[in-house]
Amino acid sequence: MPIETVIREVTSGVWTFSRPFTRMGIAAIGGRSTAIKLADGGVWVLASTILDDRTKQTIDALGPVKYIVGADAVHYLFLGEFHKAYPEAKVLTVEEVLPNAEKIGFRVDGYWNDAKPVQEFGFENDIQSCYFSGFINKDVAFFHKASRTLIQADLLFNTPCKEQYSMYGWPWRSGRTLFGLFGGFSPYSGFHKWITKNLGSKDPEAMKRDAKTVSEWDFERIIPCHGDVIEKDGKIAWQSAFTHWL
Repeated sequence: MPIETVIREVTSGVWTFSRPFTRMGIAAIGGRSTAIKLADGGVWVLASTILDDRTKQTIDALGPVKYIVGADAVHYLFLGEFHKAYPEAKVLTVEEVLPNAEKIGFRVDGYWNDAKPVQEFGFENDIQSCYFSGFINKDVAFFHKASRTLIQADLLFNTPCKEQYSMYGWPWRSGRTLFGLFGGFSPYSGFHKWITKNLGSKDPEAMKRDAKTVSEWDFERIIPCHGDVIEKDGKIAWQSAFTHWL
């Protein structure tokens, strides 16, 4: 059956674009892009899904796209098509993406890396960032201050991802979900905490520093790339997932 994007305004000026994505055919983790209308009228996009017609129409209606963001070392597959559609926007990601950007053929205007983890690209009045140098995928977490929303890619999952599969078919109904074997991959699950501690970390001290930075942000909501949006008590969810680092 055709795959469609679930598009909704989560809160004023914050839109999500949710689609199914099954890792290696067994882990139903979903995918999601997020677009935010900035105070100056421009648009900031975390681009993690395809830019289909409905997605583009929704983003275009928000305003001119000024920033296209790849949130970590593995969320770069769709940056090229966003860059092609919005050539005037700044493309921002992490340093590890640069070789793939060259192969695919899209421009990178700025990046976070271990040498300079704190960066300013022009959206900081609206959105703060925290680069996780100690995380395996070199993720960047983002905090949209006006809506009290944390946006991130692989630091925190919240499966099962019902919204992302709602227009396609829920794979856990047919038993095709690896995470279902572990009671789900939510920030409250022991499996998530174990993964974050044992497989996600490359530098414990850096993880403690950056997990604490995010924990001190004043957010209520979490928009993950993988799994359902956490609409309330987001900070509690974050502290649960990163309990070993706080």
